[in-house]
Amino acid sequence: MSKEEVFVGSIDQGTTSTRFLIYDRSTRIIGSHQVEFTQFYPEAGWVEHDPMEILESVKVCIAKALDKATANGYNVDKGLKTIGVTNQRETTLLWSKSTGCPLYNAIVWMDARTSSICSKLEKELPGGRNHFVETCGLPISTYFSALKLLWLMENVDAVKDAIKNGDALFGTVDTWLLWNLTGGVIGGVHATDVSNASRTMLMDLKTLDWHEATLKTFGIPAEILPKIVSNSEVIGQIAPGWPIAGISISGCLGDQHAATLGQACRKGEAKSTYGTGAFIVLNTGQDIIRSKHGLLTTLAFKLGPKAPTNYALEGSIAIAGAAVQWLRDGLGLISSASEIEDLASQVDSTGGVYFVPAFNGLFAPWWREDARGVCIGITRFTSKAHIARAVLESMCFQVKDVLDSMHKDSHSGDEKEKDFLLRVDGGATVNNLLMQIQADVLGSPVLRPADIETTALGAAYAAGLAVGIWKEEDIFASGEKAKSPTIFRPVLSEELRKKKVESWCKAVTRTFDLADLSL
Repeated sequence: MSKEEVFVGSIDQGTTSTRFLIYDRSTRIIGSHQVEFTQFYPEAGWVEHDPMEILESVKVCIAKALDKATANGYNVDKGLKTIGVTNQRETTLLWSKSTGCPLYNAIVWMDARTSSICSKLEKELPGGRNHFVETCGLPISTYFSALKLLWLMENVDAVKDAIKNGDALFGTVDTWLLWNLTGGVIGGVHATDVSNASRTMLMDLKTLDWHEATLKTFGIPAEILPKIVSNSEVIGQIAPGWPIAGISISGCLGDQHAATLGQACRKGEAKSTYGTGAFIVLNTGQDIIRSKHGLLTTLAFKLGPKAPTNYALEGSIAIAGAAVQWLRDGLGLISSASEIEDLASQVDSTGGVYFVPAFNGLFAPWWREDARGVCIGITRFTSKAHIARAVLESMCFQVKDVLDSMHKDSHSGDEKEKDFLLRVDGGATVNNLLMQIQADVLGSPVLRPADIETTALGAAYAAGLAVGIWKEEDIFASGEKAKSPTIFRPVLSEELRKKKVESWCKAVTRTFDLADLSL
């Protein structure tokens, strides 16, 4: 017999893959599908995606997930009420309003080609690197969309022509998906949400609108920008030609904001997502806290047009799981990412080896674009198991660096730090050794929920909330009654922990001023 219920879909468009998941009212996944897509590296430090391949991956994932749910006896055709969208942030696209065709490949968030533009702006603007921080909460960095947009405007003729002719549309990946899902050239909705807009450098954190003075400084025309909406409201309907035509899109959040909601983080609570990079977000409630220790001031979420805005402190780490992929694809030390746990478990320490994955510079809290990766402490005793363990430790040390800054910015004392519980999610958290190392490095517990894919869940929550499937109190109560979480507690002695942290900090300083090494 067909199981009739209410379902919510979630598009989770990440840095290396796209997924579509279908949830029932109890947030059980009844169907899902994932597709990996191509990463392009045209030059050292450059990373691109094909926007059309991303669209196709979304279409395939929706169709396959629907098929799986239907095969399992669920009447999704009748029961699917709405969908949410979550996405890799900062990745920058420009396309033609009249043809719908991309004017260039998507420039990915970790791409470092704008370093010379950043240096020029830092020298020219009176506020230097922090010139825009008071308005948008972000320093001048290759990380953010505005600098990628400037590069496209300066270097791509098709972009220059389209802007001149009034035919260009700008957006991050969410905007590209929303515009295409709602009709594209035939009435597509050109919109972004407050969380994605907060990562462009162009939005005023207080007004939640594009900041005219910033646009003028950059020379960016306002007419190419999307309208800004909240994270939870009906944005549009899916157009004919897509597998779920007529269904509303009523939730949209950048991936880290979605994970923060998926983990039901209230004010004062933090989560760390381990994916290609690692991203630690601390919900600061309705308070905008300006970091003095290298963190980003950003949005957490805004759950409705008239809902209060929750802000956050964030520490962004460029290379986390990507270092494991490098061990696999670049060095061939492992044949699959899952093998790293067994390999690293063959030794009980790194043997004095420290690995700092500053492949394209360092993000929070260091913000050193001149940094490059190092592996130090190597001796004849060093084996690939030691290097594998050092790679895992590098993720954990980077997270600790960020959390230390968060504790300083939020004025929590030593006692509060000891009571601190880090919520974790993302694909890499299935690695038990990684989670234990994280607890040891922090000297405090780490909580892993039964469902580690909280990013897609957060987008589903936002969408369901907008159409009345869930209430806000239901969502935040879910954090307290998390299904059978696993808690990792520190076992490393305090003395050894401090020594290892000191060694890590020494290794980090060795990465500085290496960007101009000769080929």
